[in-house]
Amino acid sequence: MATTNEQVKCLIIGSGPAGYTAAIYASRANLAPVLYEGIQPGGQLTTTTEVENFPGYPEGVTGTQLMEDLKKQAQRFGADIRMGIATATDFSASPYKVTIDGEKVIEAETVIISTGAAAKYLGLPDEAKYAGMGVSACATCDGFFYRKKNVAVVGGGDTACEEAIYLAGLAKQVYLIVRKNYLRASKVMQERVFKTPNITVLFEHNTIGLFGENGVEGAHLVKRKGEPDEEKVDIAIDGFFLAIGHKPNSDIFKPWLETDEVGYIKTIDGTPRTKIPGVYAAGDVADPHYRQAITAAASGCKAAIEAERYLSNK
Repeated sequence: MATTNEQVKCLIIGSGPAGYTAAIYASRANLAPVLYEGIQPGGQLTTTTEVENFPGYPEGVTGTQLMEDLKKQAQRFGADIRMGIATATDFSASPYKVTIDGEKVIEAETVIISTGAAAKYLGLPDEAKYAGMGVSACATCDGFFYRKKNVAVVGGGDTACEEAIYLAGLAKQVYLIVRKNYLRASKVMQERVFKTPNITVLFEHNTIGLFGENGVEGAHLVKRKGEPDEEKVDIAIDGFFLAIGHKPNSDIFKPWLETDEVGYIKTIDGTPRTKIPGVYAAGDVADPHYRQAITAAASGCKAAIEAERYLSNK
């Protein structure tokens, strides 16, 4: 049974701030973009409650509302936004082929990859139970809500130390929960942590659960797990921040594009260009550094402008 492939000028994969912004620009440039929303329509922002740092929303806005607004704006200019997940790619020759939901093949002259990244969690049932009620994977997004309160950060790398220091400027007390008996973070970051009076580093502690009535009120920890002197410890906290890394959603592109050791897609000299002409990467899938809605949106804009120039030069 021969399936006829759909042909498009511009295919956008993923629907966070990067994907929707790319769709707004591509639509206005008459590229008639087709956007597939992926596994989490609206992206990571739909799991945060209030977004207070996106310019133009002085009162703040929910992550879900912000994404809904961006989506409507893209649709207003004619973007074709669809449900569906990209499951395979073939970038060996132009037009580039992307398989959707394992069956439909789109042939695209340009492709904008904005599949984002997913925060890594410990995998405790309580993390899901208290999602948006004290559990967060983004200190710069949610730290503000924990002013003068007690919080914990899980992790021992640079990100965890950065988040702990950031939160120390807002919270009363910060616990840094570290599985090993040392920090993986760079020396500079370690020194800054140890110099910050309201950060307490809990070495050799594992989190086994969270507790609280209407949100997180504390964490159950185990100190020196599996050792003869193992002991259970409870700490009182209002916020529990994960800082054990992000995993970029880049697996299906790895046969064709270069990624770093974590999986972030490598782009050329601060542009969204990849090593394949006409294929661009925008937002968190290509950004290990900033991971903000505003920087993702900006890179989506750049990707669409690049795609438009590439097509007009062709």
